[in-house]
Amino acid sequence: MPVVNPSQYRAMLQRAKDGRFAYPAFNVTSTETVNAVLLGLKQADSDGIVQISTGGAEFFSGLGVRNMAKGAIAMAEYVHLMAREYDVNVALHTDHCAPKYLGGFVLPLIVEAERRAEAGLGNLFNAHMFDGSELPLEENIGMSSELLKRCAAVDLILEMEIGVVGGEEDGHDTSGVGKEKLYTTPQDMVAVHQALSPIGTYMLAATFGNVHGVYKPGNVQLKPTILRDGQEAIAKAWGGASAMLVFHGGSGSSLEEIHETLDYGVIKMNIDTDTQYAFTRPIADHMFKNYDGVLKIDGEVGNKKAYDPRPYLKKAEQNMADRVTRACQDLRSAGTSAGRGL
Repeated sequence: MPVVNPSQYRAMLQRAKDGRFAYPAFNVTSTETVNAVLLGLKQADSDGIVQISTGGAEFFSGLGVRNMAKGAIAMAEYVHLMAREYDVNVALHTDHCAPKYLGGFVLPLIVEAERRAEAGLGNLFNAHMFDGSELPLEENIGMSSELLKRCAAVDLILEMEIGVVGGEEDGHDTSGVGKEKLYTTPQDMVAVHQALSPIGTYMLAATFGNVHGVYKPGNVQLKPTILRDGQEAIAKAWGGASAMLVFHGGSGSSLEEIHETLDYGVIKMNIDTDTQYAFTRPIADHMFKNYDGVLKIDGEVGNKKAYDPRPYLKKAEQNMADRVTRACQDLRSAGTSAGRGL
């Protein structure tokens, strides 16, 4: 299926909200990892989200370019081309754009969407993510509101974050913040909804103790009921309304905790650390088992079949695809693909 258009994506999100499941959003950095996500979604018969971070986009652009916006556009074009070959619906997001990266990442991508709209072309992306959680809440909401105005004008969704997701991912390090900042308040969620809902469609990454990366049990205490309390506060203030919530930093969370968040309105969960490991593990295995063939030791010629990247990258793609499939099962999205029915 082609990457979904704006109305199809809204239909996807509503199906998840009504069905109490979430779409996994997988960060990708290469054509191989894109292929793995598409294959894993197909295996699971699940719709899903391909996601591009600032670091992933810069990496994709290559050492000779190192441009986040150009890398994101190039990767999005590749996803559009390949997604047509799979009978699942796929959406495209950007991930975690801190204020310092706006000028080099999200803003140029919004400009590109505006250019495409003037030319009568469809959007490359379905949503962009602004992470202003390092800012005071009022400033975060103000910047998010201005971004949503531009996004809504070209039929894009804005994802924003309040509170702080702990740990480190892709250069975004909040490991030094106090634990009290890892928990969003209901009042904060109401303030966001009050400011953004009249402007356009938004998603909210509200924090409830979640962390990036993998940590030993007990390092941070998850409190999913924070999401429930925030949704109840929004419903009370806005006549039964609710927010579309996003779960960041979910690696290592228990299945019970994940399912609880789905019951509170989480419709998207970001996955990166687990799929990185799933991709790298078969490569490491190949290198250890074929050490003599991969390296030209003591003047020998090595083994071309061992150092040809294709065999071990195929293994990496399949292993990551299998982890993608498992994520779909965990989030209850497996077997729910709308296929061509959107």
